[in-house]
Amino acid sequence: MEIGHAAVAITRLQDYCPPAYLVDSVALDVDIRDGVTTVTSSLSLRRNPASPDATVMTFNGEGLLLRTLALDDVVLDSDRYHYENGLLTVEGLPEACTLTSVVDIEPEKNTALEGLYQSNGMYCTQCEAEGFRHITFFPDRPDVLARFTTTVRADKARYPLLLSNGNPVAWGEEEEGGSGRHWVTWEDPFPKPCYLFALVAGDLACLEDTFMTVSGRKVALRLYAEHRDLDKLDHAMASLKNAMRWDEQVYGREYDLDIYMIVAVSHFNMGAMENKGLNIFNTSCVLAHPSTTTDAGFQRVESVVAHEYFHNWSGNRVTCRDWFQLSLKEGFTVFRDQQFSADMNSAAVQRVENVDFLVNHQFPEDQGPMAHAVRPEEYQKIDNFYTLTIYEKGAEIVRMQYHLLGAENFRKATDHYFEANDGKAVTCDDFVASMEAVSGRDLGQFKRWYSQAGTPVLTVTDEYREGQYHLTFRQHTPATPGQEDKQPLVIPIRLALLDDQGAPCALDANGQGEQVIIVDQAQETVSFAVPEGVTPSLLRGFSAPVVLDYDYTQAQLARLLAYDSDGYCRWNAAQRLYFAALDRLVVEPGEADAEAAALVPVLEQVIARSDEDPAQAALLLTLPSEVALGDRHTPLNPASIHLAHRAMKRALGKALQSHWLSLAENLLATELSMDGRAMGRRQLRNLALDFLAAGGHDEAARLAVELFELPLCMSEELGALKVLVHHDLPGADQALAQFAERWQEEALVMDQWFAVQATVPGEQTVDRVNGLLEHPAFDWKTPNRVRALVGTFTNGNPSAFHAESGAGYRLFAQALSRLDAINPQVAARLANGAARLPRLEPQRRERLAEVLANVQKNSSGNVAEVLGRILSS
Repeated sequence: MEIGHAAVAITRLQDYCPPAYLVDSVALDVDIRDGVTTVTSSLSLRRNPASPDATVMTFNGEGLLLRTLALDDVVLDSDRYHYENGLLTVEGLPEACTLTSVVDIEPEKNTALEGLYQSNGMYCTQCEAEGFRHITFFPDRPDVLARFTTTVRADKARYPLLLSNGNPVAWGEEEEGGSGRHWVTWEDPFPKPCYLFALVAGDLACLEDTFMTVSGRKVALRLYAEHRDLDKLDHAMASLKNAMRWDEQVYGREYDLDIYMIVAVSHFNMGAMENKGLNIFNTSCVLAHPSTTTDAGFQRVESVVAHEYFHNWSGNRVTCRDWFQLSLKEGFTVFRDQQFSADMNSAAVQRVENVDFLVNHQFPEDQGPMAHAVRPEEYQKIDNFYTLTIYEKGAEIVRMQYHLLGAENFRKATDHYFEANDGKAVTCDDFVASMEAVSGRDLGQFKRWYSQAGTPVLTVTDEYREGQYHLTFRQHTPATPGQEDKQPLVIPIRLALLDDQGAPCALDANGQGEQVIIVDQAQETVSFAVPEGVTPSLLRGFSAPVVLDYDYTQAQLARLLAYDSDGYCRWNAAQRLYFAALDRLVVEPGEADAEAAALVPVLEQVIARSDEDPAQAALLLTLPSEVALGDRHTPLNPASIHLAHRAMKRALGKALQSHWLSLAENLLATELSMDGRAMGRRQLRNLALDFLAAGGHDEAARLAVELFELPLCMSEELGALKVLVHHDLPGADQALAQFAERWQEEALVMDQWFAVQATVPGEQTVDRVNGLLEHPAFDWKTPNRVRALVGTFTNGNPSAFHAESGAGYRLFAQALSRLDAINPQVAARLANGAARLPRLEPQRRERLAEVLANVQKNSSGNVAEVLGRILSS
């Protein structure tokens, strides 16, 4: 019998029940042949002490053709089991037993990329969150941990590489005469949930190295990719070794297997997957070479490689009890990879980049129809909850605990957490309990951060009276879907007070220039004995994920930008100056030159100091995006936002043109370097060239063409291409054609070619994107290509997506429907691009709602849930 997908149901946290039976061990035999793969699974079952009277067990299994089912080697009659709607129910189970099933699956037809599927001729898996049920029968839930032994069989000539989790323990050739087939058996000694299972069969190149652990164990490191990509693995290998050493030094976590493997896969729904000992990566997160990868791409590879490695403890050795606890592993591990990146690079720049992403991407999610708690109460499709709230806000919740405890106690608390829960499936409460056990703090109120959705607004007012400076904090979290009433949170606020010369004032008898204030009531006031006229430097390091509402004057912001030692506060001051000017331009579009002139003195100070840290200067000089500006305006008229943004960019391009020209010319390097400073200089040069073009300077086109023709690396080449195409400079069409001809065999580079065109501002881009959807290089079955074109258009080009004619909405709807039939997970993530619907001005809102409603009628459960939440808002 063959069963399709189960009907969509709501899963609720309050309904959690432990499984009736536990699985102590799993023996898998995966026999790969053309057209059909046969999976034989033997599960050693044991009645769960938490369910002592159970004799019935339910196993997940979707799209499986069941050939035989046996209990303790006796084939079961059909009256002993029932298989329907993706569930196999077996009755009359003894206290302990072995259940063996034989099923057939068709990975070649698996375009959803869940379970076992094909990618560029190789077989690979993706089992998180619920993909293992597409391979064989199993209680597919994270609180069932088992030891896996996996034998993979395939044709030796076509699939010489057969990988799975753990250590290889046996291998050989099949005895069938002249079959040309071989097998490898892998044994994973550590119990793991089935979502961490992995398998790869293919013909791949390998970069090998070793790592000596702190205890003296030699670990084999193997990174696999297509043969043509072998030269793009060196950076990932260096990043992996740095991450392994860092985790030993900072968290005391040593790697535990004899081998660690990463495989690069071109067809992948996510960025990467931390399967135990065998990480499977999207090629975009592991391949890096200066000629084909931007500096941002290099940094992403470093971050993602570290993130997946860190999961070995924060996610694998200690895993989630249920999917409501997803941030237990993801939020904690994002925090760890952010720490690592800060230590490997500029800590100030790293923190600003993390906050920029959070504020401009997660905050809108938290403030719109897709808002949900870091630990949600219910879901329809867990795939839809791999969100920025889970990852990025979850990381900020861990960061707050780090600062509440201090570095030393936080390390002791994480040691306690890992040691007390090794080999277990636990909850967010267990993580906080370790923090409490070590610090002696009561974090009961703090845990509201996990259960309460929305972004808190922290309103700050001040006054100077009776020789003291008084700061009053008021916190309020707006209502979110399903949560009307909010309770006060624990908000740690790092602050300093700058005098009129920009120097920090002493805030206590010890002369400390910085303090952490804990606000846990709806309103609180603190006082300091400091001179009159200070400027408050608030939320230093972005100490809490809140919206800060303080009425800074332009002079105060200029002081913070010029003198504050905190990188985040300097960046935030620049953003506030930009936003204030842009907000005024949305209302009075003809005043761009005057607004730019007011900003020139403070921006000239930033440029004058840019050589100190070019990357930080680039961040300070970058205008907020049109998307970020639009998020400040309700009702949202994307056309007026676009006009204001374009006018400001043009005005700043003209007002500072001599500076932009100097930067564009003087920052040109003659030799390639990949260190942080060199990357920062390239980032600043590309920014200067962009402003120069926006201001209409005659030299912009010449400089861009020269940079495009003789680049040292992809950051320069792509930066020049963007300037030429986005500003429609002479040579733009020729550069696009030349770029495509040069890089047509490099999939990741061609993704950038599509993305550059998808982000050209203006309504005319809708026609361009429609044309690109028919381009021979566009492939609906490749998530990276779909995200590069359709995702970038939807999320990064509001003036085109929200075209007044509605053409952008029609394009989006057609793309969504077509993709949903191929890959519902990717389609659902794409559907989130419409989440700003409630904030649109009425005409656009009605048009978008109409096309979304039509898509929803025939959509998958994944897409239907997302669109339902957006439309109901």
